[in-house]
Amino acid sequence: MALCTRSLCCVLLSLFAGLASGLEITSTGSTSIDKASGLSVKLDCQFSLAPEDSGPLDIEWSLVPSDNQKEEKVVILYSGDRSYEDYYAPMKGRVHFNSADPKNGDASINLTGLKSSDSGTYQCKVKKAPGIRTRKMLLNVMVRPSKPRCYTEGPTQEGKDVVLRCTSNEGTKPLQYSWEKTSDSKLMPASAVLDPLGGTINVRNASASASGTYRCVATNPVGTEECILYLNVTPPSNIAGKIAGAIIAVLLILIIIAIILFCYCRARHRKKYEKEICNEIREDVPPPKSRVSTARSFTVGSQRSSLGSMSPSNLHEYALKPQYDKIPSSEEYERPPSRTPLPPPTAAKMAGPNLSRMGAIPVMIPAQNRDGSIV
Repeated sequence: MALCTRSLCCVLLSLFAGLASGLEITSTGSTSIDKASGLSVKLDCQFSLAPEDSGPLDIEWSLVPSDNQKEEKVVILYSGDRSYEDYYAPMKGRVHFNSADPKNGDASINLTGLKSSDSGTYQCKVKKAPGIRTRKMLLNVMVRPSKPRCYTEGPTQEGKDVVLRCTSNEGTKPLQYSWEKTSDSKLMPASAVLDPLGGTINVRNASASASGTYRCVATNPVGTEECILYLNVTPPSNIAGKIAGAIIAVLLILIIIAIILFCYCRARHRKKYEKEICNEIREDVPPPKSRVSTARSFTVGSQRSSLGSMSPSNLHEYALKPQYDKIPSSEEYERPPSRTPLPPPTAAKMAGPNLSRMGAIPVMIPAQNRDGSIV
């Protein structure tokens, strides 16, 4: 019971001391600030003192965690008429007091080179015995939208649904997207459906009038970026004609290949045949015709001279002998050696009396060999 009474007394004394002190936070500005990354921000904390506030002045800025179970992180400190600006390592060199002498009533700080990790709730605590006053501010460091990329999805043909898409890879959400047509009549297609959060335009049953230049703008509270897209809606393609053309082209290629192969095989076969013909050995080539006529005249002359010296008795024997000295005809010279030569014709048997009747003169014919020489 005594312990509870002592605690209650301490609380009442502190409340009384707070009411009795003249320390006040005089800043009345917004307690929520949105800033783009890379920029600078001022966190305002103005205060006033009274004569009864006679204790030492302490100013402390801390980053309050979202989880109450975690400890506060002191960012910058002023105590004993001295500033401690490099107190928090992640913000070293980026946080400073706005005034060179904060005890004059300006406890504001400047934070430069903002990062997305700097976002959070900051608390300004001013202590001068017997009074303590605090002020909290919410800092939201946002990333500007990066330059968006504009493109189309699906076929851009008449009668099809054409989707225009705009996407920014960087930027603090939520991002808002807006589309506008900048060419021709600057009127969006009547069938266009816009999604400002997704950044798309769905043009249903697109027609040629939907063609033109479009601009997309990506926006968030700290900046805007835009991109340009040119849409060209084309007539539907003739798929059947393309297929027929492809088939004809393939057939022509196959025909050309077949012709090339045929010509190659034929040339190869002809070359092989000519090679075989050149390798054949030809025999018994007939002599020139001039030699035939000379041999014939020589043989006929010799025969006539021989017949002039033959007697009637020898004429019969000559008639019975095979006429080996007969000159072969041109056909016999040109006949291939593989064929069997025909036997020489035999002279008809004629009796001596018959020859006398015919007026023949008996002449002795000497015997001759195959070459026509006299034996």
